Amino acid sequence: MGVEVQYMNDQMHLSEAKYALDLLKRTNFLDAKPISTPVPCGQKLSAYDGEPHDSPDLYRSVVGALQYLTITRPDLSYAVNQVCQFMHSPTTMHWTAVKRILRYVKATYNHGLLYKPGLSHLTAFSDADYVGNPDTRHSTGGFCIYFGSNLVSRSSKKHKTVSRSSSEAEYRQLAYTAAELSWLKSLFRDLKLHLVCPTIWCDNISSIALASNPVFHSRTKHLEVDYHYVREKVIADLFTKGLSSLRFKFLVSKLSVASPPVSLRGMLDQVLLCLRFQEFVIKSTCYPPRIYHSMVIQESTSPDKPSNGKDPNNL
Repeated sequence: MGVEVQYMNDQMHLSEAKYALDLLKRTNFLDAKPISTPVPCGQKLSAYDGEPHDSPDLYRSVVGALQYLTITRPDLSYAVNQVCQFMHSPTTMHWTAVKRILRYVKATYNHGLLYKPGLSHLTAFSDADYVGNPDTRHSTGGFCIYFGSNLVSRSSKKHKTVSRSSSEAEYRQLAYTAAELSWLKSLFRDLKLHLVCPTIWCDNISSIALASNPVFHSRTKHLEVDYHYVREKVIADLFTKGLSSLRFKFLVSKLSVASPPVSLRGMLDQVLLCLRFQEFVIKSTCYPPRIYHSMVIQESTSPDKPSNGKDPNNL
């Protein structure tokens, strides 16, 4: 596995296109029907859904591979987080969710993080899905932090304890986000880059009131952040729940996840075409794959003339 870096003017595109294609080839999903979202709207996976999967080792292998793909694909974070919770005992429903993720990867295999110059300012988005887990009733929290317009940190994680209200779940997630912001701010300070006070966007007015109430200042005095309420701009929704196709695509665009520059797309399409052609040739030949590859290598490296230097046409 390797992260591919493409420079274009003052922009930089990070992707794992080859890794994604190799994963699709290994799982026989190269020709699968693409899909626009990795998780259907409103999906909540349970440990008791479906029958036990007949090949749990395959499930663990594919889900483990998808975890590495999230390095440059934050749009996969919530979906992969969900299926990772059933590694010990996967079911057929969980495998169906994994196959949907693979179909989404097929549609966006060349997407990755796009970085470009911008303002030196930290902005965070925080969100929590109250009692989103149907088995334990734990909430799922998520945040994403930007330096200018570039995504530098994100998280999609199930809370360790049960929250008694949505305000408590949102407030707990605000605390996690603020802690990450504090660490990033201290990191930039060590790099001699002094930033203005960061901003956190949250979609729960109760948790904002809780953070602003002087009665609770003993709990929140480490939060040197202004809290702003706006429902339409909470990008962290992507890390806590399944969304509609239109809403999902809009939030993915805000995560700086995009297809590669035009000059790179042609090369990636050629790689995909070569993989398909190679698979077709191997299937159509009568030799086993290893023997066939050995024959191709020997033929391609053999000299045009005999080693004695004589031209066979003159013999």
